[in-house]
Amino acid sequence: MKSKIFLALAVISLGAYSCVSPKKLQEAETKFGQLNGAYAELQGKYRDAQDAITKSKSDAEKANDKTKSLQSTIDDLNKQVDFLKSNNNVVLSQLKDMSVVTGAQAESIKKSLDNIGAKDLYIQGLQSSMARKDSINMNLVMNLKGAIGDLNDGDINVKVDKGVVYVDISDKLLFKSGSFSITDKAKVVLGKVAKVLAAQPNIEFMVEGHTDSKQIISSGNLMEDNWDLSVKRATTIVRILQETYGIDPKRMTAAGRSEYIPLTENNTPENRAANRRTRIVILPQLDQFFQLLEKK
Repeated sequence: MKSKIFLALAVISLGAYSCVSPKKLQEAETKFGQLNGAYAELQGKYRDAQDAITKSKSDAEKANDKTKSLQSTIDDLNKQVDFLKSNNNVVLSQLKDMSVVTGAQAESIKKSLDNIGAKDLYIQGLQSSMARKDSINMNLVMNLKGAIGDLNDGDINVKVDKGVVYVDISDKLLFKSGSFSITDKAKVVLGKVAKVLAAQPNIEFMVEGHTDSKQIISSGNLMEDNWDLSVKRATTIVRILQETYGIDPKRMTAAGRSEYIPLTENNTPENRAANRRTRIVILPQLDQFFQLLEKK
């Protein structure tokens, strides 16, 4: 297909040569080369963004698998504790009818009681770690809401869903329509969010660009579709957080999600406006949490 396009361009160029001056022809060829290079660059950025999304999904799936494994372990331990407690009660009941307890029986009872105590402490430690993780998330949410409390709830929303903190910011607060150029309000919003993120240097997060289903009209801005727009909006935000507010770039991932994860149907102007957003996803840090399992 590309060879046919270039052949057509060559034929057009030869046909136009007789009526176009060599200077203008050279300028046109130079412009074509620049546009072709810019297109190749955008394709590269698009592939990088797709790789970042794939990696983020893989990390999220691994974290989910670990969480399920942890819950299964806790359930198994609770069953073992219940069994040991029940067995211990039977032994104690039997001892009431015995006048003498052998040394071996006494040692067995002692080990049983020690085992129950150790497993109880282990379960309490796991539950305490889970509660601490939830507490950290809630504290982060409260700090974010406190920092941006004077903004309209319809334009910015902070929530926790399945243990993950999300910050959704309407595109009208950040970008000009159909563009990745930021507005004056964007600096105010991002400054408040950056202040909270800077105070939590150990957390990592992903900036996602989301659009509605309405296709953009290219006007020389080198954006082909909503994929390009969502990626460029995400990279614009992480660049500002890094260069203006000093957020460590190693903590950030930029991703474009285009129109494919809407909050609602794209059937009204209001719904489309809700779907046009930038989402900051606080990535769960589970390494320290699961060290408890590795030490078992």
